[in-house]
Parts: sequence; structure tokens; C-alpha cells
Amino acid sequence: MPDQFSNRQQIRKPAVVSKGGVVAAQSRRAAEIGAEVLAAGGDCIDAVIATGFALGVLEPWMSGLGGGGAMVLYRAREDRTEVIDYGMRAPASLRVEDYPLSGDGAASDIFPWPRVKDDRNIHGPGAVAVPGVAAGMDEAHRRHGRMKWSDLLAPSIKLAAEGLLVDWWTTLEISSSAADLRRYSASADAYLEDGLPPHPQWGVRSKMRLPQERLKATLQHLAIAGARDLYEGDLAKSIAADIQAAGGSLTAEDLASFKARVREPLAIPYRGGTVYATPELTAGPTLAHALRLLQDALRPGAGGPDASAYTSYIQAVHAAYRERLKGMGDADGRRALGAEHIAPSCTSHFSVVDSEGNMAAVTHTLLSTFGSRFQTPRSGIMMNNGIMWFDPTPGGPNSLAPGKRCLTNYTPVVAQAADGRRLALGASGGRRIMPAVMQILSFVMDYGMDLDAAIHQPRIDASEGNVVIADLGLPAELRATLRERFDTEDTHRQNFPLKFACPSVVLRDGDTNSGASEAFPPWSEAVAQD
Repeated sequence: MPDQFSNRQQIRKPAVVSKGGVVAAQSRRAAEIGAEVLAAGGDCIDAVIATGFALGVLEPWMSGLGGGGAMVLYRAREDRTEVIDYGMRAPASLRVEDYPLSGDGAASDIFPWPRVKDDRNIHGPGAVAVPGVAAGMDEAHRRHGRMKWSDLLAPSIKLAAEGLLVDWWTTLEISSSAADLRRYSASADAYLEDGLPPHPQWGVRSKMRLPQERLKATLQHLAIAGARDLYEGDLAKSIAADIQAAGGSLTAEDLASFKARVREPLAIPYRGGTVYATPELTAGPTLAHALRLLQDALRPGAGGPDASAYTSYIQAVHAAYRERLKGMGDADGRRALGAEHIAPSCTSHFSVVDSEGNMAAVTHTLLSTFGSRFQTPRSGIMMNNGIMWFDPTPGGPNSLAPGKRCLTNYTPVVAQAADGRRLALGASGGRRIMPAVMQILSFVMDYGMDLDAAIHQPRIDASEGNVVIADLGLPAELRATLRERFDTEDTHRQNFPLKFACPSVVLRDGDTNSGASEAFPPWSEAVAQD
């Protein structure tokens, strides 16, 4: 290998097992907050709301009030699964003529479509779509919450009052977007020091924090006024005014018209069980295609997946993504496919199970790291860049237009295996999400693995066209077999840039719950309620 990474390093995060509830998330502190809500008698959904808002404070480059998402829920008493969809959409006030092509070749951020003048669709106020997270949390709470809304926001308010703790991971994430953050004064003030990323000090007792006072005030306001204030109240007016003052199109009317939608999940039969996935403009339909192919091609044997199994994984992913590209976007009733698989994005996924067996798989996103890199000056909300997902060339099903829904890569699922076990699963990692979800489902449903085995089982990724990425943790002989059939690159698991998605998963077996998160990310953890 030409890189300098160790070939002997081993990193593991053992799965947690509990008779109580479990929260698995990309931030240990956020997972702890969710577990504390469960311990206080909260429903799974109460933990979802507390964890989701905490993640928006703790990792503002991944998610938050300025983003969108979806969740798949299993309600044990009713034995029912549902989807709450709060994905972003283009403002109805958007003018396509404000996004002229520059003639400078392909767009940045590895897009297949032409570049827009000044990258207006990628960063800044012109890149902002109507956000959905607050509406989604509100709908979930209205349907299933037990605890008071204000109590569920209280931990996030406390976190924002403390300020964002700067460690090496914080510095790395801010550094990756510093060039664009410095373009916008509120963003630069919040995350940079003299135009440069902050860095933690060497002293063991040294602590560095970035103030989040405006975000704290916004969360305090939402705790009292309710989530709809972000869409219909003073906060909506403030957000729209900030974006329009900076040259964006989002209006208070755009916010007022946004509603989260309850949808029927895709029910995908698999190996004697069922996988329930998000429909329409997510990667759920692509996962359904891949699982149909996998069920026909894969013949699980004893001893775990072998070269034949990984070959089947690769072929299923390749075929599913080829089908995904045949039609794409929110047009002519086609709401299932998308070209966004080739663009990087940043998401935050968490999964929750409570002691009663209620489950949730939840994915939130700003799309790019730090979204539009534009933070609203008055409310301190980092806004998404959902407009970047649309093709600026007119005439296609995914062409930019007012009011269109944004394409997404996320694939939260809830599944029941043939042996009766249930799991809630999803991942962050853009186009790499669906292959990771598919493989972990197979590890559990085809090979009977528990979560500790499944989360540590090496994976492949086949979302980069014809190139296959193989984890060096796979046996050398198996990787050699893959190289004979595919254009394969061996790679280490690593934090940055990601080569594989980062799943967070919970599982229920009888009355026993377990949870696990991807081993390599430094913050991720599964936490059981005390």
C-alpha cells in the first residue's frame, strides 16, 4: 500500500446489551442524552427528539435546524411501521434565471452537471432549500411523544450554553470547510479565529469552546413557542429576512407552507423477513432493488460471507445504481431515483429502541459539510445547501425548479428477520450509505450475526461507478478473488476522508436490546439507559 497508515492497528467498539433502551449515534454525548430520556420514562420518540436536537448542537456540520431528514418508526403495541418524511424542497420563490451557467466546465463538489456562476447553488444564501428538521420532530412528538416538548429541548439548550468543545475532530471538520465559511461573516465569527480554524491546546486541563449563544436563544425560543414558530412565527420572519438580505430567495411564505409528511414505508420482503424503508426521493427504492437481486443471487453458507457473497453484494449495488440513473428527480410522478449518488454529502444517523420495543431509525442532513456554509446572523442556524442537488440545465427530471423536492442518499430502515429479531439501521456517508445498510442487513438476516459481529464485519463499497473499494480487513485471498472480477482498490477504514459509510444500529431479540456504532469515528457510541 502506498499510504503510511498502520497495517496492524485494530479498533473495536463492543456492542452494548441491555434490558432497557439503547441509543446509537455519531456522538456519545447525544446518545447519552437520549438514553437519559429513556431512563426518565420517555418513549422512543422522546429520545429521538432529544438526541436529534443535541446532534444539531454538537456536530453542526452534519445536521441541525437548517437541515432535513426522515425517520422510519416501529410501534410495538400496534405492530406497525411508518415513515415521517421531512426532506427539504426548493423555495417556491426561487427563480431559475438566478442560477446561470458559468461555462467553466463541471461543477465543484464532484457534480456531473455544469457549473453555476459563483457556485450560487453550492454555498451561500442562494443554495438554501426549505428546511424540515423542526417540522419532522414536531410531527413525531405530536404522534407519539410522552414528555413535554420543552423538556426534550432542555439538554440541547444546556449544550449550546456551554459552547462547542474544540477537540481534534472539531478542528478537522471546521478545517474542511474553512475556505467557504470565511465568505460569510456570521459563519466565520462562529467557527473561525482570525479566518483560521480553531485548534485544541496541548495542556491536559486546557479547554477551548466556541460560543453558541444565538443558537441557544433560538432553541430557548422554540422550546417555549413550539416548532411551528420556525415556519410561521417570529423565527420564520428572522430566517427569511437574513437569507433575503444576503441575496437568497427563501421567504416566510416558503417556510409557512412546509409540512412534514407521514408516509407508508416500502415493505421489502427479504429472506423470510421484511425490510421497511423510506420511499420516493431517498435511496430506499434503490435498496429495494439491491435486496431483490441479492435474495436471488446470494446463497448464505456457514462461517460468514465468503468471496461469492461479496461478489453478490457488488453486483447488486452496481445493478441497483445503474437502474437508479435511468430516471431521477421530482418530475412526472417519478420520485424514486437520483443521480446524487456521485456527490459527497454529510449526514447524521442515529437509531433508538426503548424497553417496550418501539424503534426508530433517523437520518438528518445538511447535504454538504456545513450545508451552505451560511449561518443566519440572528438565529445562529447553519442552513442547508439543498439547491446543489438539482441539475441547473433545464429540461430534465432533476432540473432546478421552484417548489421541487430535493433528492437524497439517506436510507433509514427498520427490519424484522425471519428469526423474529428486529433492527433499526441507517448510516451517514452520502452515496456509500445504501451499500452499507444492505450489507449489515445481510450480515444479520442472512448469517444470523449479532450486532457486535455485524458492525465489525469488513465491508465493500461499490458506489463509485465500476470501482470497488475493499476493506483491508477482508482476507487477502478474498480480496484477490474480487480483483480478478472487478476494478478493486484495497483501503483502510479511516476517519477522513471516509471510504465507507458510518452506520448506527439497534437490535431487539425477545426482550433484550443491543446497539452498536461504526468503530472508527472518534465520537460515535451506543449507550444503554441506566
